[in-house]
Amino acid sequence: MTFQSPLWLLALLGVVALVAFYVLLQLRRKAYAARFTNVALLGAIVPKRPGWRRHLAFGVIALGLATLVVSLAVPSTEVRVPRERATVVMAVDVSLSMQATDIEPDRFRAMQTAAKEFVEVLPERINLGLVSFAGTATTLVPPTTDRAQVESAIDNLDLAESTAIGEAVFTSLTAIENYQSSLEADEAEEVPARIVLLSDGYNTVGREDTQAIDAARAAGVPVSTIAFGTDYGTLDLDGETVPVPVDRQTLEEIADQTGGSYSEAASAAELEQVYADLGSQIGYTTEPQDISPWFVRTGVVLAMLGAVLSLLWTNRLI
Repeated sequence: MTFQSPLWLLALLGVVALVAFYVLLQLRRKAYAARFTNVALLGAIVPKRPGWRRHLAFGVIALGLATLVVSLAVPSTEVRVPRERATVVMAVDVSLSMQATDIEPDRFRAMQTAAKEFVEVLPERINLGLVSFAGTATTLVPPTTDRAQVESAIDNLDLAESTAIGEAVFTSLTAIENYQSSLEADEAEEVPARIVLLSDGYNTVGREDTQAIDAARAAGVPVSTIAFGTDYGTLDLDGETVPVPVDRQTLEEIADQTGGSYSEAASAAELEQVYADLGSQIGYTTEPQDISPWFVRTGVVLAMLGAVLSLLWTNRLI
């Protein structure tokens, strides 16, 4: 817990002074009673006090005052809130190697299912775009809050030859840049962005991975990568079995060099968890939330309770 106006906490010294004054009064009363030599006569003329109960009533009132003073310092706690105008571009690999069946029913259909899971876990106010890539990269859906449009595009993905991971990053950066350019100048400065790239790896055409890394770093956009597949994936091409293992090294390097996160997903269930984690990382930030109303309510209740107890036990407030 933090305080947005901590100087008000100095007012607690007033509460401490009040408690000290109360203790001083009790000591003076005891000293006065000790000087009264006829104890029996004192007991007859001075009504019996409620003892510890009156101290308890005062303690409750003092605690209530202290709580009210703390509320003036505006106590706050960190809470997660959805980021406004955040932009995420999901780049999905639709190369022929995604037909490998090392993940049931195959990499491609498992990826489609998990991609739609990501659409669901990402907060509604975050703009989500979709890029598909094989031999080239294409922006299928520019960043938007229309989740139905993204899901429809995922359902209609088609496989093609080759894998252009570098082009996928460049196309995703362009989609982010175009979205930011459509905003007002003061808004664009505040827009956080991230690329989530799902692939089984091995860039075969287009610009190199290193060029894509440099471009992402220059734009300040992290690229989170998901290595989709296993080391034992194979593909049947014209009756010939072709090995298509996942390229973890390249995908991990892209993530590390751009400040993103790298994950491995050998099954659809694992991939869904990765996407859920990414949604949490991308979709929220922490901000202080004012909780002073809770202190006000507590302080008022304590002060009123102490006053009621004092009236019941001593027929006066203190």
